[in-house]
Amino acid sequence: MEHSSSLRLRLLPGTFAVCRLEPGSVYPTTPRQSQFWSLTVTPGEISLVCEETLVPSQSQVESGWRALEVPGPLEFSQVGVLAGLSAPLAAASISIFVTSTFDTDYLFVKDENLSRAISVLTEAGYSIDQSTETGAH
Repeated sequence: MEHSSSLRLRLLPGTFAVCRLEPGSVYPTTPRQSQFWSLTVTPGEISLVCEETLVPSQSQVESGWRALEVPGPLEFSQVGVLAGLSAPLAAASISIFVTSTFDTDYLFVKDENLSRAISVLTEAGYSIDQSTETGAH
Protein backbone atom coordinates (compact mmCIF):
# COMPACT_ATOMS: atom_id res chain seq x y z
CA MET A 1 0.00 0.00 0.00
CA GLU A 2 1.23 3.50 -0.85
CA HIS A 3 2.21 5.58 2.18
CA SER A 4 -0.09 8.59 2.50
CA SER A 5 2.64 11.21 2.37
CA SER A 6 3.86 9.90 -0.98
CA LEU A 7 0.57 10.91 -2.60
CA ARG A 8 0.65 13.53 -5.32
CA LEU A 9 -2.28 15.93 -4.99
CA ARG A 10 -3.75 17.87 -7.90
CA LEU A 11 -4.91 21.47 -7.56
CA LEU A 12 -8.15 22.01 -9.45
CA PRO A 13 -8.46 25.33 -11.27
CA GLY A 14 -11.01 27.84 -10.10
CA THR A 15 -12.66 28.75 -6.85
CA PHE A 16 -15.47 26.79 -5.23
CA ALA A 17 -18.41 27.47 -2.93
CA VAL A 18 -20.17 25.35 -0.33
CA CYS A 19 -23.90 26.04 -0.52
CA ARG A 20 -26.71 25.14 1.85
CA LEU A 21 -30.24 24.80 0.54
CA GLU A 22 -33.29 24.21 2.68
CA PRO A 23 -34.75 20.70 2.93
CA GLY A 24 -37.35 20.20 0.20
CA SER A 25 -35.62 22.58 -2.21
CA VAL A 26 -35.48 21.58 -5.82
CA TYR A 27 -32.14 19.90 -6.48
CA PRO A 28 -29.95 21.88 -8.84
CA THR A 29 -28.86 20.03 -11.95
CA THR A 30 -25.23 19.40 -12.83
CA PRO A 31 -24.04 21.76 -15.54
CA ARG A 32 -22.24 19.99 -18.36
CA GLN A 33 -19.27 22.34 -18.18
CA SER A 34 -18.73 21.77 -14.45
CA GLN A 35 -15.41 20.23 -13.42
CA PHE A 36 -16.64 19.46 -9.87
CA TRP A 37 -20.14 19.22 -8.46
CA SER A 38 -21.08 17.41 -5.27
CA LEU A 39 -24.62 17.23 -3.90
CA THR A 40 -25.41 15.76 -0.47
CA VAL A 41 -28.96 15.44 0.82
CA THR A 42 -29.85 14.79 4.47
CA PRO A 43 -33.14 15.23 6.31
CA GLY A 44 -31.91 18.61 7.63
CA GLU A 45 -30.26 20.19 4.59
CA ILE A 46 -29.06 19.97 1.03
CA SER A 47 -25.37 20.75 0.61
CA LEU A 48 -23.82 21.56 -2.72
CA VAL A 49 -20.14 22.09 -3.52
CA CYS A 50 -19.68 23.74 -6.89
CA GLU A 51 -17.70 26.31 -8.82
CA GLU A 52 -18.46 29.81 -7.52
CA THR A 53 -19.91 30.79 -10.89
CA LEU A 54 -22.59 28.11 -10.54
CA VAL A 55 -24.00 28.95 -7.08
CA PRO A 56 -27.79 28.58 -7.10
CA SER A 57 -29.93 31.48 -5.93
CA GLN A 58 -31.70 31.10 -2.60
CA SER A 59 -28.75 29.33 -0.99
CA GLN A 60 -26.59 30.16 2.00
CA VAL A 61 -23.04 30.35 0.62
CA GLU A 62 -19.52 29.97 1.99
CA SER A 63 -17.28 30.92 -0.92
CA GLY A 64 -13.57 31.21 -1.65
CA TRP A 65 -12.50 27.55 -1.46
CA ARG A 66 -9.73 25.94 -3.53
CA ALA A 67 -9.77 22.19 -4.22
CA LEU A 68 -6.94 19.69 -3.89
CA GLU A 69 -7.81 16.31 -5.40
CA VAL A 70 -6.30 13.10 -4.12
CA PRO A 71 -6.04 11.28 -7.46
CA GLY A 72 -7.72 7.91 -7.28
CA PRO A 73 -9.06 5.45 -7.32
CA LEU A 74 -8.25 4.89 -3.65
CA GLU A 75 -8.91 1.52 -2.11
CA PHE A 76 -11.58 1.58 0.60
CA SER A 77 -9.16 -0.38 2.79
CA GLN A 78 -6.53 2.37 2.55
CA VAL A 79 -6.21 3.86 6.03
CA GLY A 80 -5.19 7.36 7.09
CA VAL A 81 -5.30 9.29 3.81
CA LEU A 82 -7.38 12.17 5.15
CA ALA A 83 -5.74 12.01 8.59
CA GLY A 84 -2.33 12.37 6.95
CA LEU A 85 -3.49 15.42 5.01
CA SER A 86 -5.50 17.10 7.74
CA ALA A 87 -3.05 16.70 10.66
CA PRO A 88 -0.29 19.00 9.33
CA LEU A 89 -2.88 21.53 8.18
CA ALA A 90 -4.57 21.50 11.60
CA ALA A 91 -1.17 21.96 13.27
CA ALA A 92 -0.70 25.04 11.05
CA SER A 93 -4.21 26.32 11.99
CA ILE A 94 -5.48 25.94 8.41
CA SER A 95 -9.19 25.14 8.23
CA ILE A 96 -10.33 22.53 5.71
CA PHE A 97 -13.50 21.19 4.16
CA VAL A 98 -13.47 17.64 2.78
CA THR A 99 -15.73 15.67 0.50
CA SER A 100 -15.27 12.20 -0.92
CA THR A 101 -16.48 10.21 -3.88
CA PHE A 102 -16.40 6.49 -4.54
CA ASP A 103 -12.91 6.79 -6.06
CA THR A 104 -11.18 9.62 -4.22
CA ASP A 105 -11.11 12.50 -1.75
CA TYR A 106 -11.17 16.28 -2.25
CA LEU A 107 -9.64 18.61 0.30
CA PHE A 108 -10.73 22.26 0.21
CA VAL A 109 -8.83 25.17 1.75
CA LYS A 110 -9.71 28.84 1.67
CA ASP A 111 -8.07 30.70 -1.22
CA GLU A 112 -6.19 33.00 1.15
CA ASN A 113 -4.63 29.93 2.82
CA LEU A 114 -3.75 28.05 -0.38
CA SER A 115 -0.06 29.02 -0.61
CA ARG A 116 0.51 28.25 3.06
CA ALA A 117 -1.41 24.94 2.77
CA ILE A 118 0.70 23.89 -0.21
CA SER A 119 3.87 24.73 1.74
CA VAL A 120 2.69 22.79 4.80
CA LEU A 121 1.70 19.74 2.74
CA THR A 122 4.96 19.88 0.77
CA GLU A 123 6.92 19.99 4.02
CA ALA A 124 4.90 16.96 5.17
CA GLY A 125 6.10 15.00 2.12
CA TYR A 126 3.24 15.51 -0.32
CA SER A 127 3.68 16.89 -3.82
CA ILE A 128 1.13 19.19 -5.42
CA ASP A 129 0.50 19.21 -9.16
CA GLN A 130 -0.44 22.79 -9.99
CA SER A 131 -0.22 22.36 -13.77
CA THR A 132 -3.99 22.80 -14.16
CA GLU A 133 -3.83 26.21 -12.47
CA THR A 134 -5.24 28.77 -14.89
CA GLY A 135 -4.76 32.00 -13.01
CA ALA A 136 -2.92 33.60 -10.18
CA HIS A 137 -4.55 32.94 -6.78
